[in-house]
Amino acid sequence: MEWLWIAVATCMLTSPYVKGNDWWWEYEEGIRHYSQEALNKEFPEKTRPVSFKHPEFQCPDMSPSPSVPSSVEYVKAADIKVIAALGDSLTTAIGANATTVLGIPIEFRHVSWSIGGYGSFQEVITLANIIKLFNPKLLGAAPGKTVHGMQAHISETGFNLAVTGHNTFNLPDQTRHLIDTLRGYEGLNFEEDWKLLTILMGMNDICDYCKDKALFSVDNFIHYMTMALEMLMNEVPRMIVNVVQILPMHTLREVQKPTPGCLLQRSFCSCLIEPVPRSPELQEMVEVNLEFQRRLEKLLNSDRFFRDDFAVILQPFLKHADPPRLPSGKIDMTFFTHDCFHFTIKGHEELAKGLWNNMFQPEGGKMIVSSFSDPISLICPPMEHPYIFTRPIAANSGQSHLQSLARSHAVIFLLLLLHVPLGCLGLV
Repeated sequence: MEWLWIAVATCMLTSPYVKGNDWWWEYEEGIRHYSQEALNKEFPEKTRPVSFKHPEFQCPDMSPSPSVPSSVEYVKAADIKVIAALGDSLTTAIGANATTVLGIPIEFRHVSWSIGGYGSFQEVITLANIIKLFNPKLLGAAPGKTVHGMQAHISETGFNLAVTGHNTFNLPDQTRHLIDTLRGYEGLNFEEDWKLLTILMGMNDICDYCKDKALFSVDNFIHYMTMALEMLMNEVPRMIVNVVQILPMHTLREVQKPTPGCLLQRSFCSCLIEPVPRSPELQEMVEVNLEFQRRLEKLLNSDRFFRDDFAVILQPFLKHADPPRLPSGKIDMTFFTHDCFHFTIKGHEELAKGLWNNMFQPEGGKMIVSSFSDPISLICPPMEHPYIFTRPIAANSGQSHLQSLARSHAVIFLLLLLHVPLGCLGLV
């Protein structure tokens, strides 16, 4: 059936609906350099066979809390009723199971790392499919495919409201769309249900940085991220937000080396791909990437977005991630789509496992992937703390400070009692 999706995507190339769409222009620019043979060449190693099965995943405790928790600090995986995702093409899973270059515009949302709902865990590992093992009635997992630029119904997207090609300045609009969708969705209890949202955004800002350094500045990245998170905190009760740290993107330059046909990578991320090695332009891009990471840490390693029923957690597992490599040291291209930029299902599954593990690790003890060459092993929620870790270290520090202050006041009061005659205190 993929030929039908490819036909639809190909028709979109000439459709007036998408004229002016930057992503489509970049895609057209990339594929016009391909021969007809290259466009139709199939790469079965980049797709998932229908018969593929993962081993089962079981944990000692997969039950929900005895009653619906009121505190964000005591939410178990089985307590999550709703899942959602915002972001860009990495979350829409563009091209993730495409067999040819012509399949790149297909958004395989149903296998997206953070929210794909295709089949079961044994068929494809996504965060949603892991949580479905704990709560089979989970709402919001993306059930289907879409084509970039075409209107899609929620019956196809689920609550995967990411948009291919979006930058961080688009995030507040995505957030408004999500809030309105959740509030009006039949079968969802907006006030009572615990919701899990994953956001990964900012990589397109880096890819576009050289085109407009003011618009795609780190200050704007933080401004629009803050705006979106404040909207969520002010309007959505009972929500946990995973903000995933962005990748060190300069290593993607290596992905183009094993295959000469990765021309789309240059179209999608020219600011990063075009500078020559060791050039000032490339060094600036590396520094900008690092500054995006540092500023996001500074924003989220605080208790600014933490309250009784709401928390934003920075999940850092991608911070130092190196592309997957073969024993020879060459890039393992089975993890990358035909554009040499986005992930295949294999890549999406590693992202899903990394995110799940981070959710059940405390701040200061979260796994950071050094390389995707070695598959990530899933962990179970710890028996001594079966809840998603949501309390930031800053909140712990604040609590410790208050406790210390209270102890100091108690000591002063005792000293006063020792030195002030009892009669002065009216005790005799």
